[in-house]
Amino acid sequence: MSTKVYIKKLSKQEIDAYVETGEPLDKAGAYGIQGLGAVIVEKIEGDYYNVVGLPLNALTNALKEFGNSVLENNLIK
Repeated sequence: MSTKVYIKKLSKQEIDAYVETGEPLDKAGAYGIQGLGAVIVEKIEGDYYNVVGLPLNALTNALKEFGNSVLENNLIK
């Protein structure tokens, strides 16, 4: 499964300002879609959770195949 992330065209000042926040310094891809980096994302094609790091829909579907329904078995508290 893949997800495409489109970053909007940014000026040098916008890039510098984002880097100055420190947010991109510890992120794969140098942006955090779940934080301030969301404002630089033009659009995504695919699963948002792939970008964040854990494709929750795919995970819960796989668990269900093995008889572990997250909702029915109250696996998340």
